[in-house]
Amino acid sequence: MKHAGEQALDELETLLAALRPLPGVIEKKRGVFYRKSKAFLHFHEDPKGLFADLRAAGGGDFERFDVTLEADRQALVATVADRLKA
Repeated sequence: MKHAGEQALDELETLLAALRPLPGVIEKKRGVFYRKSKAFLHFHEDPKGLFADLRAAGGGDFERFDVTLEADRQALVATVADRLKA
């Protein structure tokens, strides 16, 4: 699964705009978010759709989330916000 290219990120722009103001994350490169000095969230594309990799609670590995549909994107924003509070 390849990292999301510009066209895929264009499709995710509304999601990216919702993530940018969340306290505690910095977008170092379009679609690549860091928390402190660690990669925290980034996106992938493949024939099955668009996906987000979010750092697991406790700083472990990444968890994959389908963000192809708008409802999935909203759920991801809520999950990211919750994870940032932890």
